[in-house]
Amino acid sequence: MTERALRLGTRRSKLAMAQSGHVADAVRRLTGRPVELVEITTYGDTSREHLAQIGGTGVFVAALRDALLADEVDFAVHSLKDLPTTPHPDLVLAAIPEREDPRDVLIARDGLTLDRLPQGARVGTGSPRRMAQLHAYARSHGLEITCVPIRGNIDTRIGYVRKGELDAVVLAAAGLNRIGGTEELIGSLSLDHLSVDTVLPAPGQGALAIECPASNAALVTALGALDDPLTRAAVTAERSLLAALEAGCSAPVGALADLLADDPGHGQVVTEMRLRGVVGTTDGSTLVQLSTTGPVPTSHDEAMALGRELADEMLAKGAAGLMGERAL
Repeated sequence: MTERALRLGTRRSKLAMAQSGHVADAVRRLTGRPVELVEITTYGDTSREHLAQIGGTGVFVAALRDALLADEVDFAVHSLKDLPTTPHPDLVLAAIPEREDPRDVLIARDGLTLDRLPQGARVGTGSPRRMAQLHAYARSHGLEITCVPIRGNIDTRIGYVRKGELDAVVLAAAGLNRIGGTEELIGSLSLDHLSVDTVLPAPGQGALAIECPASNAALVTALGALDDPLTRAAVTAERSLLAALEAGCSAPVGALADLLADDPGHGQVVTEMRLRGVVGTTDGSTLVQLSTTGPVPTSHDEAMALGRELADEMLAKGAAGLMGERAL
């Protein structure tokens, strides 16, 4: 007798469907069971407000979690950066697969790159984190830019540049990579990968979260085979930093845990993790940017401790006063 299909809950956007499709393929190979995508509309998808206005935290995941708890789907795929940092008591993060490129990219007109933006350039982004760091970069180079809040899918955002309404937009590299067809999507526009030394990504950016009910032990175990321990350690440290700062997903906080290899030419043995964090005012006038390096965490608690340690240092430097919105 054929086992029933596993139901994978996903947002309806083109990117979410692409991400979930990749996971569905992996789960089919892993379990030998059919997997069907169940499309769910979240509040974040229907609201026309900017993320900073609606709070950001959980707006893209609440409906998916409700479906999991109501047994309408068996597991769900989220962009990890959208997931609240507080664990849900009845759900488990069964797997965090290997991370995609965590960087942001600038897509611009006329061959422009970040270091060639003209005076007064209009750059589209709805992210306070990106605004803070882009404005800080511009200030340090004697440049004035205007960050224009935008929403919408990847095609819509790029369309603002193509139509001449904006000089550039900033997007996550991982989204472009997962959706595929980047050359066709951007056409004659230029693509500039932003160095993490200039713009730190959102905590967890580029990583996916596969979540299912804690009560389904067999599925938790099966999905666990998709987990990448190094990615999980890195994003756990980043999200611990975010949580310790008491900041929501739409606060101007960037974080990235780099895995540092010993003797890169001979086998890439990862020995240390460097966690970097930034908090800033959205006008870029003030940034608190610090880092810490330690052994690669071998447990959840060690990764959490690394994030809390850096958050404490940042708070001591005045980070709390820069965030505006703080999680309650």
